[in-house]
Amino acid sequence: MAVKILIVGATGLIGGLLTRKLVEQGADKNLYFLLRRPYREDVGKAKVHVQLQENWPATIAKIKPDIVISCLGSTMKKAGSKTEFAAIDRDLVGAVAAAAKAAGAQQFIAISSTMADSSASNFYLKTKGEAEDLLRAQTFDRLDIIRPGLLRGERTNENRLGESLAIAASPLLDLLLVGKLRRYRSILASDVATAIVALMAESGPGTYVHENDAVWAMV
Repeated sequence: MAVKILIVGATGLIGGLLTRKLVEQGADKNLYFLLRRPYREDVGKAKVHVQLQENWPATIAKIKPDIVISCLGSTMKKAGSKTEFAAIDRDLVGAVAAAAKAAGAQQFIAISSTMADSSASNFYLKTKGEAEDLLRAQTFDRLDIIRPGLLRGERTNENRLGESLAIAASPLLDLLLVGKLRRYRSILASDVATAIVALMAESGPGTYVHENDAVWAMV
């Protein structure tokens, strides 16, 4: 039986790169998308569902995916407030995970952030950590949490000035981040997408957290 793959957050940087990789590899026949807005990239024979977020759980129940990949994520500027940011990066991620578990998904792969910690004082890192806690609570057969450093890649749908400046400085800064600090280095979004494809082929049960070095090992 073919494995059904569901991607949420495909309009983002990593989601878009992942989509192209899977379509190029011929996985589009068993690929599904759940989106908040229309997707204009070529998805081959994949099935696209554009719906209000409150309808996502019912659609996940109908799809019955085997693997769910969450590339959901926003920024404080784009979300507009802490409440709206948490609604996407924590609450929506948690709702998707709960629906995926109820629908029988065996594996869940999620993009988080380096230093994510539900006990952190920093709001962004705390929210990401709380989202991870919600994922763990679902007890999937296999849960893969990816914690990349600063993502490098061309964003076509939004402008992030602060991030752009950090990326410009990353070649020098990365040289200073050695040993355990390598987790904070910048990383290509395409490398993260490649790692996701590799993780989809893993079957060992358990919960796994993948930081930069683990991602690079899969590229």
